[in-house]
Parts: sequence; structure tokens; C-alpha cells
Amino acid sequence: MALRLTTPASAPIAPPGVATPAKARVSAAANLRVRAEAALTARDIPAYCALFPLAAEVEDPHRRWEARRALVQAGLQPYPTHPRTPAVVAPILAAVATAALDLLEEDPREPLLLNWAGVAFYELGAHEPARVLFDAALRLDPELPHARENLEEIARRRREGLTTLDLPAHVAARMRGLGARARTVAASAVPATGQRLSLCMIVKDEEAMLGRCLAAVAPAVDEIVIVDTGSHDRTVEIAESFGARILHHEWDGDFAAARNVGFDAATGDWVMYLDADEVLVDGDAEALRALTGKTWREAFYLVEVNHTGDLGDGTAVTHDALRVFRNRPGYRFQGRVHEQIAQNLPGYLPERLERTSVRVDHYGYLGAVRDAKGKSRRNIELLERQAAEGVDTPFLAFNLGSEYAAAGENEKAHERFARAWSEVVRDPDMTRYGYVPSLAARYVKSLRVTGRLDAVDRVAEEVLAAFPGFTDIVYEQGFAARARGDDDAALALHRRCLEMGDAPSRYSATVGCGSFLASCALSEVLLGRGELDEAQALLRDALATHPTFVGTTELLAVALLRSGVPAADAVAQIEEITGPLSPTAAFLVGVACFEAGAVDLAAGLLERTLEAQPQAHPARVVLAEALLSAGRLGDAARAAEAVPDDASVAAAAARTALFARIAADGTVPAGRIDAGAAVGLPSPEVAALRAW
Repeated sequence: MALRLTTPASAPIAPPGVATPAKARVSAAANLRVRAEAALTARDIPAYCALFPLAAEVEDPHRRWEARRALVQAGLQPYPTHPRTPAVVAPILAAVATAALDLLEEDPREPLLLNWAGVAFYELGAHEPARVLFDAALRLDPELPHARENLEEIARRRREGLTTLDLPAHVAARMRGLGARARTVAASAVPATGQRLSLCMIVKDEEAMLGRCLAAVAPAVDEIVIVDTGSHDRTVEIAESFGARILHHEWDGDFAAARNVGFDAATGDWVMYLDADEVLVDGDAEALRALTGKTWREAFYLVEVNHTGDLGDGTAVTHDALRVFRNRPGYRFQGRVHEQIAQNLPGYLPERLERTSVRVDHYGYLGAVRDAKGKSRRNIELLERQAAEGVDTPFLAFNLGSEYAAAGENEKAHERFARAWSEVVRDPDMTRYGYVPSLAARYVKSLRVTGRLDAVDRVAEEVLAAFPGFTDIVYEQGFAARARGDDDAALALHRRCLEMGDAPSRYSATVGCGSFLASCALSEVLLGRGELDEAQALLRDALATHPTFVGTTELLAVALLRSGVPAADAVAQIEEITGPLSPTAAFLVGVACFEAGAVDLAAGLLERTLEAQPQAHPARVVLAEALLSAGRLGDAARAAEAVPDDASVAAAAARTALFARIAADGTVPAGRIDAGAAVGLPSPEVAALRAW
């Protein structure tokens, strides 16, 4: 039985519009493979072997490896004109084994080559050298496709007592020496040691977040290079406390230029980059450090969890982020904003890139953080400037759409997403580009939120054909069905999400679309239909598996209260699952209790929220209304008046405060009415209050 070769799978690496090296010219590998196949078809083994020195002359290291890889693969493939007899096949396989060992003696840390050499030995009947080579390949890369199955095939042949092949005498004579070389190479195939990792960051006024970031990653790195673009706070001082080397770079609106300053200064064998609002997950420093021993790779994807929404609500999007690279001069960023580096990597060699399980938490997409930094407006300005300079790519349109969506400008976002999708969908290689799944999901969502409901299913089917198992798309279809009033379809689609499970991180998937978020969406439909028992069961399971998502907590509170469970018992049942309610969860459950008439309990929960989050002004407004309902008029007025005029709920707070004052003594000072008008109370209400 012939063994299976490990053929590298493709990996998404570059945005369309940027020519990858594979597209730029016909490679030396293609030329040499044609010549190798011609020589082997003619059974001219010396001519085949003479091609390997030609491959060694290829200057670029990636193209050199590609050429060598092509030659070895050519030697292992079957040729229809060859009789499958040892006299014909064995000399070719011996030549392949010899060439592979020559290459492995230069550098034994090549899992693919170890596996291919093992296949050659196996086909020659040399099972023990094949075994040690397969073992070595798996020692370097435990996930290497087919190597484990190849080992199992050797074990099967041994169990069945199958003998070695009757090789031609000149091949048999060579095999003893080749076997010894194979064992020596296999013993040397261990990850490299002593490799240094440099962390490179660009920062400005990051004193609130930088310390946490550096504390988490410092044990895994050998050097920290900080490029400061003009901080006025304690950022530089904090960085220096971790031993960072500080470089000062005047900010000119170009993120790529700033990042490249740090990469140029890095002295490690490897470089990685983080932003100050990113934190290596506790316990993953050792795994990050271990990546540096994998010198057969050029770059690594880390799993980034982008926490979204507001602080504490438990929503997140996960995706594979290309963050760790070999320190090569050619690996540099391009683009003023949403800068990219992948187009400079050897994407035509997918075995050089690896997706890892090393995790990074990213807090920059939290609403409070984005608002504080004005990120969306800044990024829109930079991207529009880039467009004005002549950059016109689907990737730029995607980034602009993403920023407009974050800023709440849904029509502008939809326009950019539609434009980007219309271009990439015509590209037969679109699935290779890492950002396209995100584009697809955001485009489908933009169709829904802008009311283009009839187009949702059509585009969704396009996306699912390109990206099978992309649960986020089916999740959006469910919401579109609800918006059309088709609850039966919505139920079916959300149930399908649960069957599919969460999409893989390579799709930049939203965490929960195939689990707790789908359960919540399904439960909302069931609650609307009065099917409370099934809704409660779904929500209890979802909360048990993902207790930090406060949306589940809110819905379970609603379901329990509608079922007639006393409010205090409902809270107790929820806290049995989650433990003490978080401030955000206490706010949402408090609102549900208030709406169910449990005013005193609601007030207590809202006060608990405000003790932990004094700036949670929506909670303060609901507390004021709860106190007003309970007849605590003075307390209600004081709670509402504590909301500042620049809060988003200032108008609602002013309304509650005015009604509490009127209810208390029948009058209200004109100055308070003027203040209400200033924060946005509608004119008719202001006029009525003045008349009072």
C-alpha cells in the first residue's frame, strides 16, 4: 500500500490587489519540476539528480525551498509509463531518499521533508528508518497531515508479518548506509533552542492599558521595543519599568511607518507585535515562547479574542491574527491604517505559516474604549486620506465600511461593504484572503440593518458556498427572517446554528453564534410565542456554559418572571448558575424586575450596579424611575439630577427629575426646566412644563 504524501493546505494571507510572489512570475520550482518529470519519465535518474544542485543555486530562500520541494514530490509521484516493479521503481525511490537526506543534513528541521523521506524508505521496504523519520516529523509538527497514518501503516505491516521488498542488488547495497543516515537525521530533528523573540509596539498615551499588556507578555519575550509617537502621560515611564527600549517617532498619520521603525530596531530572531489594548492570555506565555523553536515556519497566527459591546457584557469575536514573524528585512508593513504585512510573506508556501492556539484578548473594540479614543473617526479620516491618494482596493473599502459601521453610519458602511464584495466575489482566489470572511459577515449584516431583507438570503447562500460552516451567516439569516415577520423560519435558522456550532476562528467568527447567542436568539422568538418552558431550558443551558454573557442573564430573568416566579426567587435561581451578578447583569436583571413590578428589588439591584460603576448613567435613570414608582420622590429626583448634562441619557434623566419634583410639591423651578431644554427635552414637553 502506498503511503499518503503531506501536501500543504492553502492559507489566506493577502488582500486582493497586491500581487503575491506566486502570481508575480513563473517560479524556478515550476521549471525544475517539468524537467524532473521529463527525466523520470525517461528513467534518466542521473539527469533527475543533477537538478538538485540547480535548485540550490536559487537565491531567494523561499523559492529555493519551493524548488527542492517540487523535485522531491516529482520523484515520489507515480508515472503511468513505468511498470510497478522493484527493478524500475526502487532506483528512483533510492534517489529520492538520498536527495531528501542530503537536504535534511543541511537542516533536519523540515517536517514535510522528513515525512517524504519516510515515504521513500517505506516504499523501499525499509520500515525502521521510515518509522524514525515519521516520528521525527511528528515531533516537530504533531498536526502534520498523514504522518500519523503513515506510522500506523508501518505498524499494520509488522502485525501482518509482511516482508521487505526484493530490491535490486545495487539498491539493497545502498540502503544500509541510507538507513544509518536517516536515523542520524531523525535524531537531530528537534526544535531550535536559544532563539530570541522581540516584542515591537507603537504607543501614544496608553498609561491605562500598557502595564497590563507588558506584564502578561514580558515572560515570553527577550526584548521589548516601544515606538512612542508623542505620549503626554506616563506611557514611556511604564514601558521603561519593563526594561523596554524607547524610540521616539513623530506621528505622521501612517501606522505602517511607525510599526516599521520598531521592526527595523528589533534584534531578535523573531519579532511579534501587540497593541497596548491587547493582553496575552494568562498561561500562554510558555506556548508563545515555544513557537520560536519552529524555525521551519516563517510566521504564526495567534487566536485573538476581540471583546465587543460594552464592558462586562460578554460578547466577543475571535479570529486568527498574524502576529509573530521571522526577523527578515523583507517583512515590513504597508498602509496608513489597518496596515498589512501578509503580502510580503511566502504565501505560496502555506507550510511556512501556522495557526496556533496561543490566545490574545483584545479590548480595543469595547464601546467605552473606542469612544474614549475616538478610534472610528480617526480611522475614517486616515482611510479617506489613503483613498484620496489613489488607493482603490476592496480591502480599503472593507476597512472603511467597518469603521463607518462602528460609528453607527450604517448606510455608508453598507455602501463600502457592497462595493468590496462585488469585487472580491469575482476573484477565484477570494477564499485565500484572510479578511474576506469578515467582509462577508459584515456585508450580510449591513443588508439586514439597512432593511434590504430580500437580499440577505441570496448573498448568504453565496457566502456559505465559499465558506462552508460559517455559522455567523446563518445567524444573520435568522434575524432577517424575524424582521420579515417569519418566526417559523427564524426558529429553524437559529436551531440550525446550534447544530452547526461556532464557526472556526479562521473565519473571524463571532463567539456564540453556534451556541449561547443562537440560544438567546431562539429563546427570544419562543418568548414572543409564549413557549416559556423551552425558552427557560435553552437559557439555563446557555448560561451554564457561558455565564459571562449578560444577555442570557437578562432573557432568563424575563422568562422566569413571565412564568410567575417571584422576582427574588428568579434572581436567586440565576445566581445559582452564575454566582453573584456582575454590575452589568445586575442592571439588566434590575430593569426586568422593575418592568415586572418588583420595584424595591429592582432598586436594590440598580444601586448595586452604581456602587461598582458610578458612571453607569442609564442605571441611574432607571433607578430614579423605580424610586419614583415606589413613591420615594425626593430620592428619585436626587438620583436623576446626579446624571451629568453630557451623558447620553441626560434628557431622560431631566424628565424624571422634573416629574419627581412636580409630584413632590406641585412646582418646579424655571431654571430646572431651562436645564432640561438644554439637554434635549422635546419642545412640547418643555412648553407643557412652563405652562404648569
